[in-house]
Amino acid sequence: MNDRKTKLDKIRVFVDKMPSLSTTVGKVLEICSRPDTAPNDLNKVISLDPVLTGQVLKLINSAYYSLMNKVTSLTRAIIMLGLNTVKNLALSTAIIRCVGQAKKSKALPIKDFWEHSIGVGVLAKLLAAERGVPLAEREEYFVAGLLHDLGKIPFGDEYTEVLTQAKIEQQALIILEKKFLEIDHEEVGEMIASKWKLNAVITDAICHHHSPELAQPEHQALVATVALADFYICLFDIGYAGNRFSNENQLASLLDMCDLQWKTVMSLSEAVDAEIKKAEIFLKV
Repeated sequence: MNDRKTKLDKIRVFVDKMPSLSTTVGKVLEICSRPDTAPNDLNKVISLDPVLTGQVLKLINSAYYSLMNKVTSLTRAIIMLGLNTVKNLALSTAIIRCVGQAKKSKALPIKDFWEHSIGVGVLAKLLAAERGVPLAEREEYFVAGLLHDLGKIPFGDEYTEVLTQAKIEQQALIILEKKFLEIDHEEVGEMIASKWKLNAVITDAICHHHSPELAQPEHQALVATVALADFYICLFDIGYAGNRFSNENQLASLLDMCDLQWKTVMSLSEAVDAEIKKAEIFLKV
């Protein structure tokens, strides 16, 4: 038990030292959680931060959104994309930057890690469309997929051994994390989600993507969609987050929770590749 406590304390110190999200992003999240927020309220907050304004406009005018005409006004961007989408853009870019500043361990190459994460985000969003999720809510699926593995970031070089064992034993990574480290990335992810005050649904995706049935009932469909996307992205070796061997026994229940068939997931392979290329703009802003 002491060993686990020592490891947890070490990780807690790392998480505490991780950069905080900028005050602007904090305010963006706070404003968007109010039911009566207007585009102008969000515009006022973001426009005080020239870097974030530039990032949002760059993303909006990228191939990721494929808009016909260039958008130069932040207010127009907020009206066109909706408060929730702009909030998610701000959050994603801020978190990618914070992780870039915090990541020290060589165990998990950060470029491959983000390629995996973007793959899961992109596919989760495509699956949300297949499930008939309204357009305005699909960006939440992308963000949940993008951030689902955040809990792997604080692990140090001892993680190399876990990754090696996962390859040798051909077992799901989360099982070997518990075996060798006595802590898994979902538990660590919860610490980060709490530090950054991420909303309940994103937190559930970070903490329960290996067991969506443990998420809050109203979030289970989203978390299962992220888990299904993760299964596919691991299976086809897109990027690398240490997990080459997903739990195949779980596939039937994930498809059931999402009310989808595997052939539907497979039919999206070309779209996934194309969307990953577009979404890589997130790493460049």
